[in-house]
Amino acid sequence: MIILGLDSSAVSASCAVTQDGNVLASGFVRVKITHSQTLIPLVENILKAAGMSLDEIDAFAVSNGPGSFTGIRISVSAVKGMAFALNKPVCGVSTLLSLAHNLVGRDVIACAVMDARRNEVYNALFDISGDSVTRLTQDRAISLDDLGSELEVFEKEVVFVGDGAGLAVDYFEGAGSCAPEIIRFQNAVNVCLAAKNFVSAKELMPIYIRKPQAERERIKRQMS
Repeated sequence: MIILGLDSSAVSASCAVTQDGNVLASGFVRVKITHSQTLIPLVENILKAAGMSLDEIDAFAVSNGPGSFTGIRISVSAVKGMAFALNKPVCGVSTLLSLAHNLVGRDVIACAVMDARRNEVYNALFDISGDSVTRLTQDRAISLDDLGSELEVFEKEVVFVGDGAGLAVDYFEGAGSCAPEIIRFQNAVNVCLAAKNFVSAKELMPIYIRKPQAERERIKRQMS
């Protein structure tokens, strides 16, 4: 199966094309311009690098959260549009699960962390044993203090991965190590490799975990 994957759940944006688990082409952009400007040109360049046209893609995969509300909306909308036009299946992949796949091949506890602000992180824990990725927790927004208590029980090495990895290493002081930068951040390659349960484009939805800030402020005003 040929899969085109997208991720724009944080500052970086990436696109990849894989075939039966093999990477054909991939690209990664980490610049301070909006994903709406970078994502479609990135898709076009990666398809060109793979020597393919869009209609040769069998299915699409996209990181559908948690993460940046705007970034997730952009990549999910892009995938829904392409999949609708071509009548192809799609798979929404947890951003945190795709981050855990960055550490495949090691024997560690992957602590996927994305900065959710307000002293919280988006987080999930995974047991990585070679090629096996076993989910230990659901995706959640959790305080750093509560996460620290959970990390104390593991005997295996804990490795932080994600854009909150540096924050976690500094906060926990020795509770784990930070993944090398080259495999620390979200990457569409692992969105493709983690994709399993495909659905129709209509069924694909973003997963935010927390309500957008504007909605939280509206609710707060209504309650005051």
